[in-house]
Amino acid sequence: MKRRKFIKDTSVVAGLSFAVNGFSIGTSSFAKDKMRLGFIGVGARGLGTLELALKRDDVEIFAICDIDPITTAKAVKAMEKAGKKKPQLYTDGDYAYKKLLEQKDIDGVFICTPWEWHTPMAVDAMYAGKAVACEVAGAMSLDECWQLVRTFEKTMTPFMILENVCYRRDVMAVLNMARQGLFGEMIHLEGGYQHDLREVKFNDGVNYYGGGVEFGDKGYSEAKWRTTHSVYRNGDLYPTHGIGPVGSIINNNRGNRFEYLTSMASKARGLSDYVKNHPKGGMDHPNAKINYRLGDVVTTNIMTANGETITLSHDTNLPRPYSLGFRVQGTKGIWMDVNKSLYIEGKSPAHKWELAEPYLNEYDHPLWKKYSSDASGAGHGGMDWFVMNAFVEAYKRNEPMPLDVYDHASWAAITCLSEQSIAQGGEPQAFPDFTDGKWMTRKPIFAFDDRY
Repeated sequence: MKRRKFIKDTSVVAGLSFAVNGFSIGTSSFAKDKMRLGFIGVGARGLGTLELALKRDDVEIFAICDIDPITTAKAVKAMEKAGKKKPQLYTDGDYAYKKLLEQKDIDGVFICTPWEWHTPMAVDAMYAGKAVACEVAGAMSLDECWQLVRTFEKTMTPFMILENVCYRRDVMAVLNMARQGLFGEMIHLEGGYQHDLREVKFNDGVNYYGGGVEFGDKGYSEAKWRTTHSVYRNGDLYPTHGIGPVGSIINNNRGNRFEYLTSMASKARGLSDYVKNHPKGGMDHPNAKINYRLGDVVTTNIMTANGETITLSHDTNLPRPYSLGFRVQGTKGIWMDVNKSLYIEGKSPAHKWELAEPYLNEYDHPLWKKYSSDASGAGHGGMDWFVMNAFVEAYKRNEPMPLDVYDHASWAAITCLSEQSIAQGGEPQAFPDFTDGKWMTRKPIFAFDDRY
């Protein structure tokens, strides 16, 4: 939990201007009509993001870095199909991205790589003066959370975490309802990542298929790296989809903060049972004999400075339909996304659930009212369009990123803190204050109007 000694302790002073890479952050003197981008990682997630960027008139893509020739070829083909000029390619080994960051005609980068690469790539990009749009993940260590924060504070290079669920339409409508007081004072919130990820893709050296049981060197796409975390780690490995939206509702890092958490994990049976019972697996398959450390259901409880409690669930290795399990509860009512219902005291029939849809339509967030047609057809029900738009627009207008480095650090730290709590029998783990006390005076900015 200690900060690295070589990272200097610097503070951000609100309102001051800092010169970075030839422009000034925090003033109105810098504005651009277009943003010039590089993409680091164009696998399944990165390729979808690239294809979304190709549809924007205010974005130019200059470079792509990926060490997998198959995914790189798909990215180049997507650019050709869109009628774009072939980008500069960087494919020579794990650190090829450093050469991309030397390219002077790039304003920012999208980082869509395996989890363990997010922080070193983001740190290098910020030092190179490239605005960072970083895909979501839990942290590998608390130290890397501090690295991101201190690098941002030292360079003032824009950083945004690409948590698309913060822009989910029903979640934003509930955020709007909460801000208008329909739920009263916030008391308890829930969220999580509850998604059956047992099925993995595999390859036979030529083609790639679904429905396999292999991972690591024999896997493809996320199976090459993601499943390995289930072998060695036991904690909430993917907290941001759940914590991001509820964190916005309770103004985390902006008048409120996470203080401590406790976590527990169930036994691990899901992955081994899946391999044992799979046609391509069986009792004697090597992956059926692995002692997977990740509990099938990890439950984390968080206490906030303002007294709200939050429960997060991580559940990826058992059979189940997808759900993020949101619950928003206050002194006047409650919303739950699993049953698509709510109850508002004085409005709903006494002690009876109402369908949430009429309320969600009435309180549809101004962003969705304005941009729903633009987001139509974009990934994850349009959420991906909104999160990309926020990054590009904030950069072009030289304004703060709506989901910033402090948000990312406090969300990603949940992974490490939950691991520590589980290892210590559920002992409480204190959150570092990544803002160094600035949370007490920082004002909420996420989605307060219809701009981004």
